[in-house]
Amino acid sequence: MSEDQKRKLEQQLWKIANTLRGKMDADEFRDYILGFIFFKYLSEKQYIYANELLKGEAITDYGALDDNESIKAIKDESLETLGYSLPPCDLFSNIAKKGNSNKEGENNFIIEDLQRILGDIEQSTMGTDSEDDFNKLFEDLDLNSTKLGRTVEARNDIISKILAHLDGIDFEISNSESDVLGDAYEYLIGEFASGAGKKAGEFYTPQQVSKILAKIVTTGKTRLRSVYDPTCGSGSLLLRVGKECEVSDYFGQELNRTTYNLARMNMILHNVHYSNFDIQQEDTLEYPQHLDKQFEAIVANPPFSAQWKGKDNPLNNSDNRFSRYGKLAPSGKADFAFVQHMIYQLADNGNMACVLPHGVLFRGAAEGSIREYLIKEMNCLDAVIGLPANLFYGTSIPTCILVIKKCRTNPNDILFIDASSDFDKKGNQNALSDDHINKIIDTYSQRTTIDKYSFVASLEDVKENDYNLNIPRYVDTFEVEEVIDLDAVSLALKELDEQLVDTDSRIAAFCAELNINTPF
Repeated sequence: MSEDQKRKLEQQLWKIANTLRGKMDADEFRDYILGFIFFKYLSEKQYIYANELLKGEAITDYGALDDNESIKAIKDESLETLGYSLPPCDLFSNIAKKGNSNKEGENNFIIEDLQRILGDIEQSTMGTDSEDDFNKLFEDLDLNSTKLGRTVEARNDIISKILAHLDGIDFEISNSESDVLGDAYEYLIGEFASGAGKKAGEFYTPQQVSKILAKIVTTGKTRLRSVYDPTCGSGSLLLRVGKECEVSDYFGQELNRTTYNLARMNMILHNVHYSNFDIQQEDTLEYPQHLDKQFEAIVANPPFSAQWKGKDNPLNNSDNRFSRYGKLAPSGKADFAFVQHMIYQLADNGNMACVLPHGVLFRGAAEGSIREYLIKEMNCLDAVIGLPANLFYGTSIPTCILVIKKCRTNPNDILFIDASSDFDKKGNQNALSDDHINKIIDTYSQRTTIDKYSFVASLEDVKENDYNLNIPRYVDTFEVEEVIDLDAVSLALKELDEQLVDTDSRIAAFCAELNINTPF
């Protein structure tokens, strides 16, 4: 997609978003717009697939098909291949046209039809392999919410307008080389995150940070059997890994129900077949859903310093994920609990990269003990990368990336990168450019020491620092101030005094000519 096409698409999408702006918060109208986009995608995917099956038949346009036997046959094939089915009468374009019909005497009320269709999509998967991936997928689309309008007519009108706008956008779903819809979805998620404030951290990792994590875990690889995110949010971070190399299967877990639905939609919209992803909804630390698996790549942006049960749950002391370290992460700071969970599920040949608050690098007590065990006993910490502050929506704190490998190719040292000063200002947020990202990745790949930017520290260096990983202990960013010549400064001040005396004399002379008092 060219830059002009991308800008045009973004303008169209923003026009749709403005239809709901002012009526509800960004994170609320996000659910409606993304849900309707998802319905459009499912509908067009069904239409294209059905037309393939109808080639050579008397009727080759699925939208015009009225033969029940043929519709039933297409339904069976669709459930097997697509994982769901939609009859011709329920296609997106038909509902959009009905809602925006202004013919006299023609009923344009679509809320009940739309609610039924969304429910039927979910119901069509019952008893099939895709049931879990579509179960309650549209539950956040309350079409009777008064936030959409105080009256039924008002709600019907605004829903119809949104559908009409979407119906006019060509997402090029039939073009296998294009990912217009995926790009549109990612764009909207990012825009909604910028307006959702603190809540954005629940579902969105800025794309530039996602790109760094994805490039790290795919370094030297063209294919991954599996990638896992234990706090997957909208799934964007998982999908970013898929842009860096071929991924067979995606796994994720998400606590928030709405965000969990968003992640499943995001997977399907990016053409990940229902059999190639497994996104579960539960508390990862308390109720892990994939504990029997190990993953070749793990990426994560866990909630910073989240609460967890820690010592309050006696089972954690004997949990294989945590017990070997001798200490549990503090109940008020679950950062290392997530790290321990991920290491437990990391394959021996796997790469892991996760974003964490800077405190994990130097906080003491239990966290200090866990940090020492990771380095001294497991020797799995490969790199520490410091990022600029104010990159993430909802928090301005500086963050870091921990890179972990169980079988390291550089077992005698740890790479430290201080990228905290490399950023561009974009409104109220800081952002990383492609040059900033490439500099981080190149430094990580080449494992080089660069003055005031990176340092390859020996394990002995880290031991001497009591396993404190605070980056300034290893990367010296101190700038020597220019030496001030006090004699030159004194001379300049003397010259200024002489100039002032001369100026005062001239002013006094002018005042005398004008016969007025001098101002001093």
